[in-house]
Amino acid sequence: MSEQAPEVIFEKRDHVARITLNRPHKGNSLTGTMMPRMKEIWGEVRDDPWIRAAIITGSGDRHFCTGADVNVVADRGGMSTGTGPLTDEVHWSPKQNRVWKPVISAVNGLVAGAGLHFVVDADIVLAVDHASFMDTHVNVGLVGAMENIGLAKRLPLGSALRMTLMGKSYRMPAERAYQLGLVDELSTTEGLMDAAEEMAGAIVRNSPAAVSLSQQAIWGSLEVGYAQACEYGWALLRMHWAHPDAKEGPRAFSEGREPKWTTGAED
Repeated sequence: MSEQAPEVIFEKRDHVARITLNRPHKGNSLTGTMMPRMKEIWGEVRDDPWIRAAIITGSGDRHFCTGADVNVVADRGGMSTGTGPLTDEVHWSPKQNRVWKPVISAVNGLVAGAGLHFVVDADIVLAVDHASFMDTHVNVGLVGAMENIGLAKRLPLGSALRMTLMGKSYRMPAERAYQLGLVDELSTTEGLMDAAEEMAGAIVRNSPAAVSLSQQAIWGSLEVGYAQACEYGWALLRMHWAHPDAKEGPRAFSEGREPKWTTGAED
């Protein structure tokens, strides 16, 4: 009897974590057993200093992630409910697991519902030209909230509301998502992972500490006014002046060599 394929594939090489949602026969939909695994994976990405960036994608070339497996939800009699705050209950995306390392979402096909977690919380979004994006919460009597709030951060308000309120009646094509800024670069199926790998490779050559703090400065700016965001950024960059990388970078540039970053991990 053959061993069942894992629902999530986790690989590491060249300082990059690669996460693949692996239920292509079910649209790479999400099940309850997958969340603890995702929490574990993101925890390793967060805590292992050897890992400097991550790529998340889906198996096959039709679906990136179609959200919760609705058949499983129906069999269970509805959504499971927790009594705690969001930080204790939901662990799909990097931001929900306090990951401050760059994450690239390589969208290989349709994204729907909870699959949008991995798009709105990514730092860079690549998508194949046949991908599309939709939200189906209201079609199955559920509230479009967390992913949809993320959409409103990355899309014009009307576009986020159109996707949220029209449900399965509206699919945003990859080209339109690119025009509006939900997608950062379009690719072919054949070139998608090469493009993601190239971006991740460029990121991991930079100072991990500086990359993480730069990332935090930009995401943090979305939560506050401009002046407060600049003060936060100023505090982060001033704090980083004491880090060895802040001295090694200029020295390496002056000496015409590759910098040796302080990472806390063995290469």
